[in-house]
Amino acid sequence: MLEQGNITIHTDNIFPIIKKALYSERDIFLRELISNSADAIAKLRMVALSGGSTIAVPEPRIEVTVDKEKKTIAVADNGIGMTADEVKKYINQVAFSSAEEFIQKYAKGNEQLIGHFGLGFYSAFMVAERVEIVTKSYQDSPAVQWSCAGTTEFTLSDGERSEVGTMVTLYLQEDAEEFLDILEARRIIRNYCDFLAVPIALNGEVTNKQDALWEKSPSTLSREDYLEFYRYLYPFQEDPLFWIHLNTDYPFVVKGILYFPKVKMDWDPNKTQVKLFCNRVFVSDNCKEVNPEFLLRLRGIIDSPDIPLNVSRSFLQGDRRVRKIQEYISKKVGDHLSKMFEDDRPAYLKAWKDIEPFVKFGVMTDEKFKERVKDVLVFGTTHTGDADFSGEFGHYTTVPAYLERNREKHPDKVYFTSDAVAQATHLDLYRARGLEVLTLDAPIDGYLRTAVLEAEHKEVKFLRVDAEEVATLGEEKKGEIVDPTTNQTRGDRLQGLFQEALNDSRIKIRLERLPVEDSGSPPAFILLDETTRRLQEMQSLMPDRPSTLPENKILMVNEDHPLVQNLAELERGLIVGSGSDQRETALLLCQHIFDLALLAQKALDVNQTKAFLTRSSQLLARLTNR
Repeated sequence: MLEQGNITIHTDNIFPIIKKALYSERDIFLRELISNSADAIAKLRMVALSGGSTIAVPEPRIEVTVDKEKKTIAVADNGIGMTADEVKKYINQVAFSSAEEFIQKYAKGNEQLIGHFGLGFYSAFMVAERVEIVTKSYQDSPAVQWSCAGTTEFTLSDGERSEVGTMVTLYLQEDAEEFLDILEARRIIRNYCDFLAVPIALNGEVTNKQDALWEKSPSTLSREDYLEFYRYLYPFQEDPLFWIHLNTDYPFVVKGILYFPKVKMDWDPNKTQVKLFCNRVFVSDNCKEVNPEFLLRLRGIIDSPDIPLNVSRSFLQGDRRVRKIQEYISKKVGDHLSKMFEDDRPAYLKAWKDIEPFVKFGVMTDEKFKERVKDVLVFGTTHTGDADFSGEFGHYTTVPAYLERNREKHPDKVYFTSDAVAQATHLDLYRARGLEVLTLDAPIDGYLRTAVLEAEHKEVKFLRVDAEEVATLGEEKKGEIVDPTTNQTRGDRLQGLFQEALNDSRIKIRLERLPVEDSGSPPAFILLDETTRRLQEMQSLMPDRPSTLPENKILMVNEDHPLVQNLAELERGLIVGSGSDQRETALLLCQHIFDLALLAQKALDVNQTKAFLTRSSQLLARLTNR
């Protein structure tokens, strides 16, 4: 039998397109041919199970043979094979895939076929000047041979093959002889097909040796199984914090394992390291469309035949199923974190510094994820008495736990610090008064506080430790009258002295009697109007706008501090100096105390720092001039 004809296509330019533009990487041709062989083997097994064939199903195998002398690569399988009519239908009609038709007829249970695109076979023409197929169907029909030299012409004739199956032989182009290197062929097979359930022999040696761990039941796997798998996927990396095993078959099929790695400074937020597979065949190592955006830093594998790929399987196509898969992954991660918080809190707290950024980002961007994890968001705290929230890196708590502990002291307030160093003087005051303070110092915490925490706890006011609203932490004591003619107290005189020294209507002076724990306690510190400060924070997020303290502020002066008491005595002329010289020294001290308060909050700019140094020298000169 000899038959000649033309391949049925819609354009004469199909082969130039295949050779130059269809696939992003040339080595994909071997993946496609091996995938087709795996499909053929799966088809034969499915036909036998359905009673459509009485032949004995052999042990599956795929053989890849590289022949440097002949400059050929052959891929052979013992799968279902094709009749002459099927070759005409499935090979000659480019872009007509047999997978969908076959599934409708035979597929049962969870059997899946890799092939979705008839063009997969034609990827061979990216590297081959001629492609030859010899195939024998499981049906009672003779073997056939098909040959094409990369044009629209083909030949179809009787073939020489006695066993059921197919062999595809590629006669390579000169610019593709790199693929005749046995090491390169082995790399391609391991990269794309390492987890296929069918043994793949390269020149007689089985090359794919890895178990698809994600296909197994989690109950059969140990911790070491997961760690060894991670080390294989990401060699020379630190072990992951923990992992999640994905397995669902409704309303879509998704399997996989997601690992939570330790945070690295060189992490690229625009790229994921999760590998995408389709029925154990590697597709991409940057499947950012499948992963929710806030989970891009995860690693591992996602395997799904239901993800809509483009014709080269290189890119995902926008589809409702992709969004549903994203939601499923988000749900699994949220449920796992909540369970981990309840069942293994020490491990959760130990991992928190690494998982904190993506958890908070997820809360901000995914409403359903937020509902699952909002009660397991933890924050650093000055409270140290709860062993359930003590971790390797400090003490933590949740907002509900904080509110419950402090409902007698301040049921509708949450005190927090955004910078424990800059606000250290304020924190000392809170500690001295026995008040608990949360740490919200992550870059995202400003958004998180307003958009999530305050929205969830509408009756609660979140106040930073330097907020004006908390300025009444000191004791309200009426000071002694030092000027009977005006009934001025010592505090009144000090307030007037500071106002004269600072000479700025935007700065209010407030004196309170605060506890002095040691010599390191500050004589004064800055308080800010909470509303003004928040507006200033929002403005500082705009480009080219530096973060500074709001112009309107309060200088809270501790009337009981030794320096302030000495200042009061100096002002009354009871220590050193006299007249205008004494008053100038007092005014310089007031300015110096204000500078120290700004310095503690990292709020001195370059010009203010120079002025501070100049005044400090002047003040020291005065105090040492006896």
